[in-house]
Amino acid sequence: MPGVSVTTPSTEPTRITAGDTLKWTRTLPDYPASQSWVLTYTFINAASKFTIVASASGDDHAVNVAAATTGAYVAGWYDWRAQASKSGEVFTVATGRAQVLAGFGVSTLDARSDARQALEAIEATLSGRATSATAEYEIAGRKLKYIPLPELLVFRDALRRDVANEDAALGVANGRADNRRIYVRFGA
Repeated sequence: MPGVSVTTPSTEPTRITAGDTLKWTRTLPDYPASQSWVLTYTFINAASKFTIVASASGDDHAVNVAAATTGAYVAGWYDWRAQASKSGEVFTVATGRAQVLAGFGVSTLDARSDARQALEAIEATLSGRATSATAEYEIAGRKLKYIPLPELLVFRDALRRDVANEDAALGVANGRADNRRIYVRFGA
């Protein structure tokens, strides 16, 4: 609508929808863009990584990512780091976590096996970085937050074996040697 103004957020998003334009402005008094400081964001998870470089807007750092660019973002939870750099100096100025949501019309597929998804959820829980999504991840009708720690560790180890077997099978299917050893004893 004409005459409607949209306020640009002044903090990093906690949710990003793939296929939507992404904007925010960050003010860093110790690292003003007007003095040639460049603000770069790196978003990373086990499956994907992307980088965003802010533009100068006076003293502020303005992020403006086109919808076509975010459309390629893979859905999932990402840890991010913001770094200000100038003349070879680099300083981490902020860190956080954000969720990329699949957008409508964006073809996304989580090709991970159930075992790999469950293993990653358990490891996130054990590392203390569990999100609300993984803190209540359901496995065989049970929620992770309700599984006692010793039982969770046993389940994690079993899932690690399953995932290692999947990786080995994929390697063999792609022409690599199977490095798993099978020992056989013959006796009378």
